[in-house]
Amino acid sequence: MCEVNKNNLKPSLLQMECHFTWGLLRDDTDLDELENRVYDQIEFVVTKNKSIVYNLLAYVKHLKGNNAEAIESLQKAVDCIQKNHADDLDRKIIVTYGNFSWVYYHLNQLDDAHTYITKVEDACKALSSPFRYKVQLSEIYGEQGWSCLKFAGRYCEKAKDCFKKAVELEPDEPEWNSGYATAAYRLGGSFKLKTPESDDETLELLRRAVKLNPRDTVVMSLHSLKLQEMKQYEEAEQYMNEALEKTPDLPYLLRYAAKYYRKKGSPDESLKLLKQAINLTPTSGFLHHQIGLCYRQKLNQMKKDEKYSKLLYPPRSSNVEKEELIRNVIYHFELVIKQKTTFMYAYIDLANIYAEAKQYEKAEETFMKVLAMANRTPQESQQLHLNYGRYLEYHKKSETEAIGHYKRGLMIKDANYERDMCKVCLKCVAEKMLQRNARNATAFGALGYMHQLDGEKMEAIDCYEKALQLEPANEEYLSGLCDMRLSI
Repeated sequence: MCEVNKNNLKPSLLQMECHFTWGLLRDDTDLDELENRVYDQIEFVVTKNKSIVYNLLAYVKHLKGNNAEAIESLQKAVDCIQKNHADDLDRKIIVTYGNFSWVYYHLNQLDDAHTYITKVEDACKALSSPFRYKVQLSEIYGEQGWSCLKFAGRYCEKAKDCFKKAVELEPDEPEWNSGYATAAYRLGGSFKLKTPESDDETLELLRRAVKLNPRDTVVMSLHSLKLQEMKQYEEAEQYMNEALEKTPDLPYLLRYAAKYYRKKGSPDESLKLLKQAINLTPTSGFLHHQIGLCYRQKLNQMKKDEKYSKLLYPPRSSNVEKEELIRNVIYHFELVIKQKTTFMYAYIDLANIYAEAKQYEKAEETFMKVLAMANRTPQESQQLHLNYGRYLEYHKKSETEAIGHYKRGLMIKDANYERDMCKVCLKCVAEKMLQRNARNATAFGALGYMHQLDGEKMEAIDCYEKALQLEPANEEYLSGLCDMRLSI
């Protein structure tokens, strides 16, 4: 097949619904870590739709430049579909055919690519699609949803939309309902999206998913976590106990059960479950992060107990225990970033514990790594500027630099807990500076900026005027003052 024919294949390929056209970008995930997670899924997840996992693995193999291995994974997907869905082949296999055509295209095996393009076209005809290379099926929306959910956290909202479409086409399909509920649960952790209405919606989706598939103990554990979050503790405990009785050795259940006990205030029980899970999936960065969080919770509880203790002479072993806990936190957070190199929250957690251990050089180096990372989400950037600002304020004693980062966090308009905390910290540090020196231009400028963002025009003007009296040539204060005066 000549070069011009290769060019002619591309328009057909771009019309297909498969991993190569779903916008799953290499730079948005850690491919090695994702590959490990997919292999864990293949080993531990029991489903008739395991072809979905092999399809995702094939795409990861392609992104890593291993197209021959991608073909092997796609053949395993075909084997799964032929074994479990022989009576419904066209509906189940169309994504796999699309992936085959793309991989052969990249291998420059154009005859094979054309063969699979024809297979996609034939399947679309058999399914009475009005399009040559695509068809609206719950199976396709569901597979796209799971692929987005597994690929990277930033695709969670897209995953929810896909599952919603899948459920609209096939309301009682357990797997699509589980995916829909899982995506809604994960999005529920976003301050921007969290409302009483969204909590109720998520809880209802989880209830329905558990009802449709009572064997899915992972979604059952998410249901328990949501009930716990909404303070329905008795029912939460019942569901978690039931899940652990059904599949006590499933690592995906154990990780959520561990999270449940940590949030319950039982870090030792959580650690027990996490160590059990990590024996099953030793490369899981998620588990090491959870273990680090448990040790950090024990450390914080120890510091709280010391603070409020009325004992004049606390046991000498307390400092030894505290140092051991700090070492454990550092050890596990360091393992996380080796295994999940793009997990920004883990880097921030590690930088904070380095600072607590007075390892300031390592803390600074870790913060710099995150500042240099591309493709941060708005919330990740807010989290970074909030935590680095606190580090600068409390550990480096550099309040002016801290103000700069609190302001950068506030510049990001997304409504999040982190943004609210940037505002609180900015106000507190500015007021502290003014208490020490009532003629501090930086503090007045910071307060002016905060009032400006809140739409408090007269207060902003007053602060900017005071700042300019002290620093008449400051362009930032002058610009802020002009903007406020022109807006009146």
